[in-house]
Amino acid sequence: MGAVPQTARVVIIGGGIAGCSTAYHLAQLGWTDVVVLERGKLTSGSTWHAAGMVGQLRSSSNITELLRYSVKLYGSLEQETGLATGWKANGSLRLCCTKERRIEFLRQLTTARSFGLEMHLLTPREIEALCPGIVTSDVDSGLFVASDGVANPSDLVQSLAKGARMKGVRIFEDTPVTGIEVRDGEVNAVITAAGRIACEAVAVCGGIWSRELARSVGVRLPIQPAHHQYFVTETMDGLRRDMPSIRDPDNKTYFKEEVGGLIAGGYEANPIGYAPRPGLDDEQFKLFPEFMDHFEQFLPAMMKRFPALSGVGIKKWYNGLESFTEDTNFVIGEAPELKGFFVACGFNAMGIAAGGGAGMALAHWVVHGEPPFDLWPVDIRRFSAFHASDRGVLVRSLEGQGHHYAMHWPHYEFEAGRPLRRSALYDRLGQQRACFGSKAGWERPNWFAPPGVEAKDVYTFGRPNWFEHVGAEHRACREQAVVFDQSSFSKFMLIGRDAERVLQRIAAADMSQEPGRIIYAQMLNDRGGIECDLTVTRLSRDSYYVVTGTAVGEHDRSYIERHIGQGENAYCVDVTSAFGVLGLMGPNSRAILAEIAEADLSSEAFPFGHCRDIIVAGAPVRALRMTFVGELGWELHIPTEYMLTVYDALKKAGEKFGLRDAGYRAIDSLRLEKGLCVWGAEVGPDNTPLEAGLGFAVAFDKPMPFRGRDALIAQRGTAPTKRLATLIAEAPGAILLGRETIYRDGRPVGWLTSGGYGHAIGKPLGLGYVRNAAGVTDDDLRSGKYELEVAGERIPATLVIGAAYDPENEKFRG
Repeated sequence: MGAVPQTARVVIIGGGIAGCSTAYHLAQLGWTDVVVLERGKLTSGSTWHAAGMVGQLRSSSNITELLRYSVKLYGSLEQETGLATGWKANGSLRLCCTKERRIEFLRQLTTARSFGLEMHLLTPREIEALCPGIVTSDVDSGLFVASDGVANPSDLVQSLAKGARMKGVRIFEDTPVTGIEVRDGEVNAVITAAGRIACEAVAVCGGIWSRELARSVGVRLPIQPAHHQYFVTETMDGLRRDMPSIRDPDNKTYFKEEVGGLIAGGYEANPIGYAPRPGLDDEQFKLFPEFMDHFEQFLPAMMKRFPALSGVGIKKWYNGLESFTEDTNFVIGEAPELKGFFVACGFNAMGIAAGGGAGMALAHWVVHGEPPFDLWPVDIRRFSAFHASDRGVLVRSLEGQGHHYAMHWPHYEFEAGRPLRRSALYDRLGQQRACFGSKAGWERPNWFAPPGVEAKDVYTFGRPNWFEHVGAEHRACREQAVVFDQSSFSKFMLIGRDAERVLQRIAAADMSQEPGRIIYAQMLNDRGGIECDLTVTRLSRDSYYVVTGTAVGEHDRSYIERHIGQGENAYCVDVTSAFGVLGLMGPNSRAILAEIAEADLSSEAFPFGHCRDIIVAGAPVRALRMTFVGELGWELHIPTEYMLTVYDALKKAGEKFGLRDAGYRAIDSLRLEKGLCVWGAEVGPDNTPLEAGLGFAVAFDKPMPFRGRDALIAQRGTAPTKRLATLIAEAPGAILLGRETIYRDGRPVGWLTSGGYGHAIGKPLGLGYVRNAAGVTDDDLRSGKYELEVAGERIPATLVIGAAYDPENEKFRG
């Protein structure tokens, strides 16, 4: 243990793949006053026993791009540092053994084309040529990515560490961290066994031990250690040294060539969690005795796939701990609870694949205050207060780990730890045969089953069992009226004499409206990208009511709070639990509400885009006249204790007007017909309002310049390189799910960000960006001939600029 410096700009805790990659990339960005602290030796935690397989394709284009960066880095690192990494671009192969898996693979093939990743579907004979000794009698096909590869985890980390040292980063082994010092809500120093290091930021890259370090300073980090086993065989005759790594998801197993032998492992549906809290004084290079009775479930399939395994010895058995999350995505970013506290951990057995890109992204985040591109699927701000529960994290993460090689069905709902967050109407809606889904812990009705139909999803890549029932809800909204329970909306109050000033500075819309006005607003980054997409209602001179999506509450709240200047009088208060929300939507909504409301609901007295505090069924209600489905309607924000009363009164009053319950799947199909955006799909940090067709919400001429204004002004003077549009599939049976490739005149130009079915127009449709580096104009969009690739098949499509339904917006203004 050497003497540590008294100060450093950044302290990185953890000397595995994530920590050394972050240090390397900080140095590449010119930040060399960086210290890496490792309590043992480099890689001595989880990195050293990783299998080292690197695959690139994921369901998110940006996470795929992150992994592609890893591949590029690993291919050049040895030349830069002079240290071998074990990198070998031998490709990867995923085997398909069932009809359902083949459909999944065909959709993945389309996703790869959308994201520009070369991938091929191979026959069993082609698989045998690549992998001598493999048996393919039960194999239908395989997905092959030639640019994937493998690395030696320990060598790779040593090479990254050398690259960081070459630029001045200091790395201290055998230096345990004993605490993190916090002052005024910011990281102030790291305390080690060798002394205190004052710092501006800390990056916790401590693998399974990261949760305990985060817990010590009040940060929620819901990662769960769990066991993972594999073995390495003695030399096997006939194996090719350049054999691709093999994943056999239908049998939950994987294989990798290793010095003439095989690594063989698996991801079971019933993984074994590690319930004790990992200790910061755990031994280095820790392994556990093999759980043979648990591993035996893999052996028959392994022996069938590679019969030579039955006659070869085992050189080494690995039973180590890795960290997993409930949604199978890793965790990266700055914690919302503590400024200057960054993390990169919870890699779900893809730490080597993601490590290079994750280190690049986290280094950019530390230096520039934001990631290099939208990384919402892995952002730490996706978690909520309930993720502080160790018991809850345990059961949900084990389900996530067990899903590693499962079928990735559309609209899949995890089940562990449910129900957790329930609106006041949960039991009542259950009595109405609601089929619930879960989002950010909330139980939300996805659809309602008619009498005689079980309220349960049946998973399929075809037309789902709820299709007609959601269609009935959709048409009821268009023709009569429906009521949605939208209580899971995240809701805040921004109050204080400087509230308007704060919002004017960070929102692109003009926030100086009179009380009672609803303002649709985006909050932007310096590139003009959309960091938050929300509605803000001005209640008084110094108070605003902010409503945003269920899953982005922590993200949006922390974004607003981080932009309140020192000395400004403004406070953001979460009031999500104080208000339930009923969305009353449809052409009969005014007549229904008038039956039980003590207010004038005419358009003259209550215009679109306005808020009124009214009495409904004897209850005080904040009524917002707005819509996310394109019909006349109100969002009724109701103190929770009145929710049942108002709901029951609405249902009774609506009987003669055809009112029915509807769920979130109807909301999604309705908003697609209207071309309405969802943050995290159509809009996000990589999309500007002008690209997304939201220029109407930008107040270029308001008195106070807003963040991102200069970027939008520059873009306004040119044709953007991408534009959001609606694509209608001219094949009634097509199943659009998102990520389908968009072709214009035979050339790929983008992909669908969301897909579904428009029950009012009677056709499948989706939203997606059409791209052209030379610029995209309306004439360009209208002049092309379009197709969509769906599961490997191209079908004709019609492009619509704007909404496929009621493009003039006459319905909801009535």
